Amino acid sequence: MTSITYEDFLRVDMRVGRVVRAEPHPRARKPSIRLWIDFGPELGVRTSSAALAARYRPEELVGRLVIAVVNFPPKNVAGFVSEVLVLGVPDEAGEVVLLRPDAEVPLGGRVF
Repeated sequence: MTSITYEDFLRVDMRVGRVVRAEPHPRARKPSIRLWIDFGPELGVRTSSAALAARYRPEELVGRLVIAVVNFPPKNVAGFVSEVLVLGVPDEAGEVVLLRPDAEVPLGGRVF
């Protein structure tokens, strides 16, 4: 494991957002879902393509709080611009389980 400084950690801007729209992303290589996530008035709505289709259906993601890295450059994922990286942890089968706050918190709140 490589050590980093606290200043290195602060360069990764992780924020809380709420999924406001979700739909399948059939063109992606892995089973994925296109997400529109509201990060509050400062950042607004950002998009993400996330390999979540093995564990989640689009309709059950709408309204859910998620944690995402918001300061990566946009990436084209099979014709869809992914602006943020939604964070998760693999389960025993290697499928993504989303990270999320366990209580309501303000949209756009920074992880520290």
